[in-house]
Amino acid sequence: MKAIVCVKQVPDTSGKVAVNENGTLDRASMATITNPDDLAAVEAALRLKDQTGCEVVVVTMGPPPAEGMLRELIARGADRAVLVSGREFGGSDTFATSQILAAAINKIGVEKGDVVFCGRQAIDGDTAQVGPQIAEKLHLPQITYVADVKVEDGVVTAKRMLEDGFMMIQAETPCLLTCVKELNEPRYMSVGGIFECYSKPMDVFDYNALKDDPLIEVDTIGLKGSPTNVFKSFTPPQKGAGTMLEGDDVAAQMAGILAAKHLI
Repeated sequence: MKAIVCVKQVPDTSGKVAVNENGTLDRASMATITNPDDLAAVEAALRLKDQTGCEVVVVTMGPPPAEGMLRELIARGADRAVLVSGREFGGSDTFATSQILAAAINKIGVEKGDVVFCGRQAIDGDTAQVGPQIAEKLHLPQITYVADVKVEDGVVTAKRMLEDGFMMIQAETPCLLTCVKELNEPRYMSVGGIFECYSKPMDVFDYNALKDDPLIEVDTIGLKGSPTNVFKSFTPPQKGAGTMLEGDDVAAQMAGILAAKHLI
């Protein structure tokens, strides 16, 4: 039994957001973090490992420096990692990314009893598309927006978080779950895990490693295989300073200001 977790290294949007002159994000000059929803997915997989002793494999697509993030996840308790990296994959949108990740998961192997975990969405794109697209391409049943999960006797019971309540769903394994950050509280790296993280296996899947998969075609990966692309990214303008109203006649003051601006 395996728990395969797809993770993404994303810009830390709580800090500096840098944008190139052409409107694309200047990722090289921005601090990066592990996507929060993906951390919840990793923790869910680690709790499944605590319960069943299953192997936890973390997978990401990105440039070589993403190895550092994978090593940190191994330090949290993952057993091995896979870095999917190649120039041919650059510029991929959600469609192309899901093609590549699905091919990587195919190479790792999905068997009866396995569960694939993804975060609900990444904070840099907020599309929530990659996880469901991977499930579709791997022909796996999927449960999205998972806020609670239990795996027992090859059956996953999950609680989906909806806008107006919850929904309980069951699915047989293998299946794919997309997790919300409210699912759990991710654990920290352990001291022992930090010492051992560089002795655990990490594979690198480049284009040559995946090119024989039916999903990997020149016109379905990378920028050329992406039906969508980002037109422009920009930093929102800062709001002007606010005005604090004090006294017993705040409503009258507010009405006067709005009237002066011809808003009322």
